[in-house]
Amino acid sequence: MNAILAPMDLATRILIVDDDTGIRTLMSSFLAKHGYQTDTAGDPAEMRRMLAERRYDLIVLDVMMPGEDGLTALRRLQKGDDGPPVIMLSAVGTDVDRIVGLEMGAEDYLAKPCNPRELLARIRTVLRRAERSVAANDVDPVEPVAARDEAGWRFAGWRIDVESRSLSDPDGAPFTLSDGEFRLLRAFVEHPRRVLTRDQLLDFARGSDSDHYDRAIDVQISRLRRKLSGAAGGELIRTVRNEGYMFVHAVQR
Repeated sequence: MNAILAPMDLATRILIVDDDTGIRTLMSSFLAKHGYQTDTAGDPAEMRRMLAERRYDLIVLDVMMPGEDGLTALRRLQKGDDGPPVIMLSAVGTDVDRIVGLEMGAEDYLAKPCNPRELLARIRTVLRRAERSVAANDVDPVEPVAARDEAGWRFAGWRIDVESRSLSDPDGAPFTLSDGEFRLLRAFVEHPRRVLTRDQLLDFARGSDSDHYDRAIDVQISRLRRKLSGAAGGELIRTVRNEGYMFVHAVQR
């Protein structure tokens, strides 16, 4: 059975973390009316205690809390390998704060006060995306790209096969990217050493979660660049000021 279940399945459990009792109660009641089981925590310490006792499918995490703030709590959560997806809420709704939250691993970011229906829509989107990821991990692995060079591209020791949607790192090990990150990488390797504007990348990467990209294309590219550079030990995607992004390495078919 998948870890992420349909919205109306009461096994889908959400943890709401906010120091404001009224907001916790309001969100919990609203989500419960739409078929979710909800628990609440007043601070990150209580959140961690509850995570140690029970599995959650998603966390709604407030940023502005006394003591340990939500971003610090998120950073600690991201040290784990299989934590639930997180939607951040903050009364500070600037682009910088939103991008920082997404850069740190949050799946989405809403400014407070937010419409409960918008929060519900964002939750459903994140859960669907998580469900697709679980389903993809449940299928049998495809043939490694290293054994099928003729069917894909190579760059800086990496191998990508767009037909099987697989990627292997310079050591030949399978390397996991999200669906959107893979589409972005494909756009780059198909147009190497050429400046691609944000609009062009949005067109190339557009898919079932394109609304997520429309809100933060720069963040998604930053995540992809960080993953690739960390494993490859060098820059592969360069920011071209006031123009867009360029994949700087040569690509071989």
